[in-house]
Amino acid sequence: MRVVLERSNLLKSLGHVHRVVERRNTIPILSNVLLSSNGASLEMKATDLDLEVTEATAANIEQAGATTVPAHLLYDIVRKLPDGAEVMLKMDESGNAVSVISGRSTFRLQCLPQADFPALTAGQFSHIFRMDSEALSGLIDKTQFAISTEETRYYLNGIYLHTLEDDGALKLRAVATDGHRLARAEIEAPAGAEGMPGVIIPRKTVGELQKLVDAPDVAVTVELSETKIRFTIGSVVLTSKLIDGTFPDYQRVIPAGNDKQLVIDRQSFSAAVDRVSTVSSERGRAVKLAIAEGQVTLTVNNPDSGSATEEIPAGYDAEPIEIGFNARYLLDVAAQLSGGEVRFLLADAGSPTIIQDTADEHTLYVLMPMRV
Repeated sequence: MRVVLERSNLLKSLGHVHRVVERRNTIPILSNVLLSSNGASLEMKATDLDLEVTEATAANIEQAGATTVPAHLLYDIVRKLPDGAEVMLKMDESGNAVSVISGRSTFRLQCLPQADFPALTAGQFSHIFRMDSEALSGLIDKTQFAISTEETRYYLNGIYLHTLEDDGALKLRAVATDGHRLARAEIEAPAGAEGMPGVIIPRKTVGELQKLVDAPDVAVTVELSETKIRFTIGSVVLTSKLIDGTFPDYQRVIPAGNDKQLVIDRQSFSAAVDRVSTVSSERGRAVKLAIAEGQVTLTVNNPDSGSATEEIPAGYDAEPIEIGFNARYLLDVAAQLSGGEVRFLLADAGSPTIIQDTADEHTLYVLMPMRV
């Protein structure tokens, strides 16, 4: 194999694929990226056996071939080369090493044979549809923060993506919950999504996907089977296993009878929560909201360090109520909202509260209260 390509092209593609590779691997081949050259492009592939990312980039192929080299090491070398440099990748005749040559720099990397590199067999995809990258990015951004990190409830370690009929229209909905909070976002279902199985996309896949869909006006092709999902974004193909589990019936968690409505300026509220939570303990992080007509009083008491109180004006005309929330969760939800105001729908101090974005009727958040 002998390939010459622009440093910027190589760095961009390696940036997309090397992140999948875990820093510590018991299986040596999983630390490597597969390089295969043919035609006029160099294809790079990395996997952790659950997730696989492939990208092809334009290159001058002087001699076709394939091998695997340490992914993070190659990325670090290319990252440190000067802008505008040309890079040559040349495999030794022995096939045991690859030379990375650029200007006066030469690096010799040990390689492992292509034949040892595992393939993530995708099987047959039953559903294929296309959607705008901005729409997919929106679904992820608004729900990702609520994904559970608790490994015992593994079926909550991802985003539940499914279609459902709502007011005569088919919606594509994303839901994430960790048992303390729930985030739900939806868009009009793209053509081809009809009848798709409800799937749970793992947290790591969601994180990689979020980085890949940051470019606007890019069409994303989504392919689905019972066990796998594949996203094609430009020249990048991301294939992932799905979480094999049943997502809980989240509709039961969303309260229907919350009749007390509180409307408050989003930025003022977020800043006030941030300020008063400065004195909260790392373990507790509880902030009490005393809601009365025309105002909300935020209070934090920490026996070890002190207390904080702040009053902010609000629109509220129901009976007064006191309710506590985790300050971190309130700030996480506020960060997802785009409107100038945030709407709380409350029942009582012990019941779940609905939080809505006044500028986006397609998103909804549910927070469980804390005892304060």
